[in-house]
Amino acid sequence: MTNEPLETPLTGEFWPVDVAGLEVKLPIVAIKPDFAISLMMVIDLGVKFGEHIGKELARKLAPLEPDVIVGAATLGIPVAIEVSRALGLDNYVILQKSPKIHLGDAMVQRISSITSKGEQRLLLDRQAIPLLEGKRVVVVDDVVASGSSLKGSVELVRSAGGNVVGIGVILTEARDWQETLGEDSALVHGLAHIPQFTPGEGGWQPIPETFL
Repeated sequence: MTNEPLETPLTGEFWPVDVAGLEVKLPIVAIKPDFAISLMMVIDLGVKFGEHIGKELARKLAPLEPDVIVGAATLGIPVAIEVSRALGLDNYVILQKSPKIHLGDAMVQRISSITSKGEQRLLLDRQAIPLLEGKRVVVVDDVVASGSSLKGSVELVRSAGGNVVGIGVILTEARDWQETLGEDSALVHGLAHIPQFTPGEGGWQPIPETFL
């Protein structure tokens, strides 16, 4: 794979995926000239989609009897809210990525992401520690690809004394996350899977080894 940046990453092609009975078409976005992903922006898919994924993930996660749901900004926020709502929980915890004024003394975990440039930080407000300490926690996000963001979220929750009993995502992407998460990959509950793509005859084609 080359590292040349693309001026126009949108390819004009789409990948259909059945998300627990609801089909969506995701735009195929070229990260590099010879590598692309199908991009899901959950905040752009509407209220009904959010309600749907919240209920479907809650159905999978309810047997774990979580006390609290944790999601990372930004796209993990609506997932955390909708899953908490569907489970009948009130409190949820958001791990921030930008240095808000009240996070000067926050717990910090460094991460990287396939859709973001450079290293990022996850920040946990110490005021939220009592919501996690000794509690059964499920960490949620929109998509797990490299696994770095979820690994960082899980480690941060554990550092705060939380017992991570599950991980919920709308989509699993390719397979890199399995190696990154290691034994914790067994905690992952997803609603659908998406491959990654390479140029081929007639357009972008799924990379066979990125299917589960």
